[in-house]
Amino acid sequence: MKLSISILIFFSFLLLISPAIAAKKSYVVLLGSHSHGLEVTEKDFESVVDSHHKLLGSFLRSDEKAKDSIFYSYKKHINGFAATLDDEDATRLANHPEVAAVLPNKPKDLYTTHSWEFMHLEKNGVVPPSSPWRMAKFGKDVIIANLDTGVWPESKSFGEHGIDGPAPSKWKGGCTDKSPDGVPCNKKLIGAKYFNKGYLEYLKSENSTVDLSSIINSTRDYDGHGSHTLSTAAGNYVFGASVFGSGIGTAKGGSPKARVAAYKVCWPFEQGGCFDADITEAFDHAIHDGVDVLSLSLGGDPIKYSEDSIAIASFHAVKKGIPVVCAVGNSGPTPKTASNTAPWILTVGASTLDREFYAPVVLQNGHRFMGSSHSKGLTGRKLYPLITGAQAKAGNANEDDAMLCKPETLDHSKVKGKILVCLRGETARLDKGKQAALAGAVGMILCNDKLSGSSIVPDFHLLPASHINYQDGQVLLSYINSARNPMGYLIPPLAKVNTKPAPTMAVFSSRGPNTISPEIIKPDVTAPGVNIIAAFSEAISPTRDASDNRTTPFITMSGTSMSCPHVAGLVGLLRNLHPDWSPSAIKSAIMTSSQVRDNTLNPMIDGGSLDLAPATPFAYGSGHINPTGAIDPGLVYDLSPNDYLEFLCASGYDEKTIRAFSDEPFKCPPASSVLNLNYPSIGVQNLKGSVSVTRKLKNVGSPGVYRAQILHPNGVVVSVKPRFLKFESVGEEKSFELTLAGVVPKDRVGYGALIWSDGRHVVRSPIVVSSGLF
Repeated sequence: MKLSISILIFFSFLLLISPAIAAKKSYVVLLGSHSHGLEVTEKDFESVVDSHHKLLGSFLRSDEKAKDSIFYSYKKHINGFAATLDDEDATRLANHPEVAAVLPNKPKDLYTTHSWEFMHLEKNGVVPPSSPWRMAKFGKDVIIANLDTGVWPESKSFGEHGIDGPAPSKWKGGCTDKSPDGVPCNKKLIGAKYFNKGYLEYLKSENSTVDLSSIINSTRDYDGHGSHTLSTAAGNYVFGASVFGSGIGTAKGGSPKARVAAYKVCWPFEQGGCFDADITEAFDHAIHDGVDVLSLSLGGDPIKYSEDSIAIASFHAVKKGIPVVCAVGNSGPTPKTASNTAPWILTVGASTLDREFYAPVVLQNGHRFMGSSHSKGLTGRKLYPLITGAQAKAGNANEDDAMLCKPETLDHSKVKGKILVCLRGETARLDKGKQAALAGAVGMILCNDKLSGSSIVPDFHLLPASHINYQDGQVLLSYINSARNPMGYLIPPLAKVNTKPAPTMAVFSSRGPNTISPEIIKPDVTAPGVNIIAAFSEAISPTRDASDNRTTPFITMSGTSMSCPHVAGLVGLLRNLHPDWSPSAIKSAIMTSSQVRDNTLNPMIDGGSLDLAPATPFAYGSGHINPTGAIDPGLVYDLSPNDYLEFLCASGYDEKTIRAFSDEPFKCPPASSVLNLNYPSIGVQNLKGSVSVTRKLKNVGSPGVYRAQILHPNGVVVSVKPRFLKFESVGEEKSFELTLAGVVPKDRVGYGALIWSDGRHVVRSPIVVSSGLF
């Protein structure tokens, strides 16, 4: 009896403590940054780790418990640690005077052979003497780092052909991945590291069913996303690259002679992603290793900068002179979805280029639709019967679900031997093709829903297929529903260049306004992000489906993930050409030289609008990048780390919180305004009467006199004093004041621009004004 009571008490005790055990989660604890001297040693790093153990040990009442709890010590540039804690300890730790922030370790999401000719870096494969490529030595010896899913080292894009000499002497990194599947270094690929402790701790805290032993501890890319983005930024020349025979050309990155480093922070996505703790550790290593540019095609929902690991870690990189380029996200065309909105980050939207992969659809009645696909076409010129998913629904299946070609909704006897027509939405495009193939279809036509509009994607379907836009889809469905015996045919895909209009904004590209700092227009710029050809992992099929045994060294992908490394490649050229420029000067040069008109000389179109209306700065920021203009911008809006800290003060962040960004305690000035941050774009919300903003321009070109030209937003009169700025030497700075007065109609936004020009340079800044909250 006594034994039974003891057992009952024991199990009662387990029930009492189990909630505390279950409540343990992983956190990123930020203390600020380190001020290591030039002669930093491993002993210095060990001292930092020891201080972290002591700090956390004071809360856990044991240094040993602290050592067990901490799985990363950020010891190189970022000061802090990642640890597994219960909620109570995390809350108490956040109140400690030395602690700037305690952030939950949450996941972030992952968000070419012709791009560079489209942007005039070459013509018909020839690089003219005036090309930014030639002037910047093709990015020679610049080190571009990518935080992503890793790298496929066997890709020719990361081969060392044409790369001379060892890595730059400042380089402290290397290929530390020594696993059987490890990534070896060469003269091109000089760095490869992986970070997954944050991912693993998250899985443990969530009681995940993922088999941890199945996770391959390697920088090798088993997803393809990282290889694609890194090769877009800085892939070496690869002649005769194509995607299953389409788009044949020479693949190369924006800085083809740059060195590259892969930092793997993104892991299998069933219960994974790119975790804050791993991202922060990768930043700490990359800064210490000596990279010149950081590219991140990942992000999360927009949140306060003090709670955003990417914003905080990026600040530490920028503070060390390293530009950080991030994707804006793929949640467009919904407004207020822009992520990575911190003003020190160069944030990139996605737009099209003048190449399309056509897969024509031909109907018996003579109609022809220019669809898109990377699938094989039907053999022969035989017409096949057409059937919609709704017409082919199985038994008691819902008709709408069948039209969407969802699993187990199609009657195979009705589909077999026909071309199946499916509607886009709810399930993945590739899965619709898979369901069509399983049902016995000879081919599939995917029709856009109304929301998707004109945005079509060349997918790698398992059967012949074509993706057509909303308007063509309506014509096709009308034909099928009215014809007695509807018939059609799918022509094999072909690539076409010099299409018009281009660029247009991609429907998926996340839009502003910036919900964290409405006065800072985001994205900053847009770049090619649709149907981009670049390297891929040969460990996975193009569809990522288990039944697909195909592999390809190159693939087309779309997303702001693809546009981000285009800009990172351009930043690499500018780092080489102007090594003395700050990250904000480089950013300004790219923004103020960007273009807002397409190749028909009309305003850039918003592909997310059904009526193909002109795009706005909330879609493209300052415009589409223009490398030729960026290398010689004339003037730049420059900023220092302290300017950004004052911006945080003006945004309402207190001095304790700001310690997460600063080397030492920062004292906020008595008065400052977010409107006066020396940003290359100008946003004013809640305009009532008039408001004045100040800016300062630095001359980085030849002496000259610049005259101001103003494009007034609707309902607003803009004036500038002075109207002329005379520069006599490089580095000279001049200030001006811009006054905006008037009334923008309720719930409307006014768009304009301020342009400074000396007759040769054009320095353009968008102006966005509203009468209320954006």
